[in-house]
Amino acid sequence: MHIRTSLTAALSALALSACATGPGSVASTVAAPAATGPFLSTSDGVVTANPLPQDWWRLYRDPVLDTLVADALAANTDVRQAAARIDRARAALRGVRADRLPQTAIAASGGYARLPEGQVAPGADRSDTSYSLGADVSYELDLFGRVRSGIAAAGGDLAAARADADAVRVMVVADTTRAYADAASAAARIEVARSIVALLDETLRLTRRRHDAGMSDGLAVARIETLRDQRAATIPALTAQRSAALFALATLTGRTPSELPAISGERSIPLEIATPLPVGDGAQLLARRPDIRAAEERLRANAARITVARAALYPRITLGGSASATASSLGNLFTGGPLGFFLGSLIDWAFPNSEPVRARIDAAGADAAQSLAAFDGTILTALQETETALSGYASGLAQRRALATARAAALRAATIVRAQNREGVVDSLQTLDAERTLAEAEAALADQDALVSRSQIALFRALGGGWAVTDPGTAE
Repeated sequence: MHIRTSLTAALSALALSACATGPGSVASTVAAPAATGPFLSTSDGVVTANPLPQDWWRLYRDPVLDTLVADALAANTDVRQAAARIDRARAALRGVRADRLPQTAIAASGGYARLPEGQVAPGADRSDTSYSLGADVSYELDLFGRVRSGIAAAGGDLAAARADADAVRVMVVADTTRAYADAASAAARIEVARSIVALLDETLRLTRRRHDAGMSDGLAVARIETLRDQRAATIPALTAQRSAALFALATLTGRTPSELPAISGERSIPLEIATPLPVGDGAQLLARRPDIRAAEERLRANAARITVARAALYPRITLGGSASATASSLGNLFTGGPLGFFLGSLIDWAFPNSEPVRARIDAAGADAAQSLAAFDGTILTALQETETALSGYASGLAQRRALATARAAALRAATIVRAQNREGVVDSLQTLDAERTLAEAEAALADQDALVSRSQIALFRALGGGWAVTDPGTAE
């Protein structure tokens, strides 16, 4: 799959023209990602073009997993941090929006003064008490888009924070599902290892009987014992892997290891969806991935900041008024003190020294160019991750089919050799080779089951998890 060049061209035009446009044009220029076709790394029976469901983990039809995912979304510390970052961005947007409203200020003062004797007429009171109360109201005429673009930039920051939070949720759900799957796969591999050890124990018992009857030498017994002990030695390592997965699952769901429900580790069947996976297509991927949405919103925000910086080249016009009263006592201040007022406008213009402003415009343009490059890179990374995950999943299934065929052949061979061994038709070396081949085939198939389970989850994570698109921050 490839990206149509019009997408990059449109976004490049945005970065170059943002200095001369307002925030409204940013929204119309940064359109949805260009439509793309099916993924390259697909094969019949592995995936379908059906849309990925939002709650993809329910495709496993495991109520325990559903509960664990819900717990992780509610209590995971990374999710809580992301929620706090949204609150901070929302507060910043509220603060910027306040610039659209009239600004008010109230000032009150009171004082006592005593003049030198030589500065007053003979017999006049040298002391004086005065009180004053005043109110100022001002409103900026946003003729050049400074306030509007500032709100657009803060709204983009909020939308990016929301998309980042969605990306964290995708990660947490995928990690939770993977930890649960790893624990189940380790339990399944432990059962396979134990069954292999049990079979080797039976073979060892028969070999010892033949040795005791003088039909086999001690070397055959030693070889079977060695193979049996080697397979038994894998069980502690698998047990440690299962424990590590459960500890990770506890952390992801906001628990200590001792608080994780016992039911979380009871599954001993690899977690896998047996039907073709719904993956959609490239256009759906680019519209769904939260990291792409976050990069797009940051591009919007930084493009709007170019307009904020550019507005400083033009006059800043403020309409305002003030009223004040003064009196020698608090009672007169409210009942009859002298009242003054002012209505007018204020023009604030940094002219002709505009070089600092132009430097800030250039800096904002560089930030927008960086955001554009990050956006392009995020799209390319999303496509690469998804194609890689699809390819890995398809090859993993093919490898497992081959291993399943090899395991079936090894089982048939071992069954025949065991029967021949009991009848004394084959020697102990042939029996050992058959048992070793079967043990290796069983272990390899169990390991591949775990890899297929992981590759499924990696694919869902690369697809963006099906997370719902949040409303843009400026809609609040």
